[in-house]
Amino acid sequence: MTTASTTKGPPLLDVRGLKVHLRVGDAIVRAVDGVDLRITHGECVGIVGESGSGKSTLVRAIAGLLPNVRIAELSGKLSFSGTDLMHISSGDLRRLRGVGGFSMVFQDPLGFLNPTMRAGLQIEEALPSRLGSSERRRRVHDLLREVGLPNAEFTARCYPHELSGGMRQRVAIAIALASSPALMFCDEPTTSLDATVQLQVLQTLRRLYREREMALVIITHDLGLVAELCDRVYVMQAGRIVETTDVFSLFAAPSHPYTARLIALSTRTKVDATPLSEAQT
Repeated sequence: MTTASTTKGPPLLDVRGLKVHLRVGDAIVRAVDGVDLRITHGECVGIVGESGSGKSTLVRAIAGLLPNVRIAELSGKLSFSGTDLMHISSGDLRRLRGVGGFSMVFQDPLGFLNPTMRAGLQIEEALPSRLGSSERRRRVHDLLREVGLPNAEFTARCYPHELSGGMRQRVAIAIALASSPALMFCDEPTTSLDATVQLQVLQTLRRLYREREMALVIITHDLGLVAELCDRVYVMQAGRIVETTDVFSLFAAPSHPYTARLIALSTRTKVDATPLSEAQT
């Protein structure tokens, strides 16, 4: 692995030698194969790589949100704010996904949101239980305005299918913010949106993480998103981190051949179908 920068200060999230090997039929898929990463308070970090590189599996394993799959091996060290995530009870893990812990914004807001519940009620469910009903409604409206939806009262009464894609993604971000997380994961947060809405959501994320002074992890194959938002970048290939660098160095002087090809392909208008992991370097 090539490393061009290091984090400063104690880590909020510390991952050492994480392995997530999945059993698919008679085969073992090394989705995550010995990954190290560190996230500190108040920084925005990108995890980039082509589809199938393992980046989403990595983050879901950290958050304890792996889908119903057959796990052949799950090992390594995971620490969040000093708490060992590898040996934590399910109840304690749920609490960490609550107030002051970590939260996640998923790629497909329509699939994530409950179609039978109004948007406001879904945000309410993520708020601390100690709040009274009037305070909860006020916080819902405040959160909707905070993510760029000024007509908060109307949006809160809507069902997900009554909202545009950009509005649904902002509601999903509001749900993730409701617990005032110290760390927020965003898994391909703009993939399903058109270019104009992508820019609006990008600007919203940048403003929120700076105003709230929280850490933000962006999982994406979109290097434009990384260039606009991130401080540091982890480049992932075939389940491993192949390069860690600051965002300026990523584009000015990529050290790994895979990173260089990833950047080259991102700037071309027409890309061949050869997977990066199989390309000649």
